[in-house]
Amino acid sequence: MTKKEDSFSHSDLQDVERRRFLGGVVATAGVGILASLGASATPSVGKNRIVITTPTGNIGSQILETIVASGAPIRVIERNPSRIPATVRSHIEIIQGSHSDPAVVDEAFQNTDTVFWLCPPDAQAQSAIDAYVDFTRPACQAILRHGVRRVISVSALGRNTPFAANAGYVTASLAMDDLIASTGVNFRALTMPSFMDNIARQIAPIRERGVFFLPIDGDRKFPTVATRDIASVAAQLLLDQSWSGQHEVAVLGPEDLSFNEMADIMTEVLGKPVRYQQISFDDFKAGFVQRGMSNAMANAMIDMYKAKNEGLDNGVQRTPENTTPTTFRQWCEEVLTPAIVQ
Repeated sequence: MTKKEDSFSHSDLQDVERRRFLGGVVATAGVGILASLGASATPSVGKNRIVITTPTGNIGSQILETIVASGAPIRVIERNPSRIPATVRSHIEIIQGSHSDPAVVDEAFQNTDTVFWLCPPDAQAQSAIDAYVDFTRPACQAILRHGVRRVISVSALGRNTPFAANAGYVTASLAMDDLIASTGVNFRALTMPSFMDNIARQIAPIRERGVFFLPIDGDRKFPTVATRDIASVAAQLLLDQSWSGQHEVAVLGPEDLSFNEMADIMTEVLGKPVRYQQISFDDFKAGFVQRGMSNAMANAMIDMYKAKNEGLDNGVQRTPENTTPTTFRQWCEEVLTPAIVQ
């Protein structure tokens, strides 16, 4: 282990404000993402072994499909390889285990050029810092050890807002980005608002009672993005070898909507009344604890939603570059409706 690797300590990461690797933030995504970052619109030719974490997750599985189709050499880290479609397994190398395991990432990052990094949810973690920063620490040591060239992470909006220091999961996610950046690797942190796909977690109340619940003000407008758009942006960056430096890349979806407006769209698309109901933060937290989430992670979830309710996701100006194509209406037609009618 090198001296630089030994320098990582928990205390280095407690203050999110310490590292401002994004002093000149480039908030870009969507159709013009590569050009706006000074990268090539056509993937560079040459060796580019790609490691994909969470290859069976909502975002990772969509990235994997695109990268397999490209013909690039792929290595994935997966706890349960049987979850990967059999038609895909023959085209990839599989490292079995958790990407929090030093031995697993050490093996996976050997002779690797580019890594897609996403921390999986951990409802039982002792803190959000444990779930994001400590989970990522072995990977950062492996990045240094094996000379990984590029990393693309899934992160969150909020840096440089008044809410970033006390935003639970988001605060920890930004600290994770700072840790990755401290290795010196070429880095793109994909920063997102809430996902449209999160609405699908409330399929039952939408189907049975025509209602969905969150603690956010129903009239507050904010960006929301489909995971398919996140996967598309990530795949473009994974396949391109020309970019360098360290920047945030905002991925904002096509429009800002309130939950009341989303309910109106769902009503039109589903052909049945759907309404949004704001609930208290206490009730929202109680639901997570009842489903087995640790008290610390439930508190971190509440802190994040309180920050979103204050404007955490509204800090990046929308541009053509960071606007992505999938509308909420399209998502409802193509994703929500089939799930409701099952």
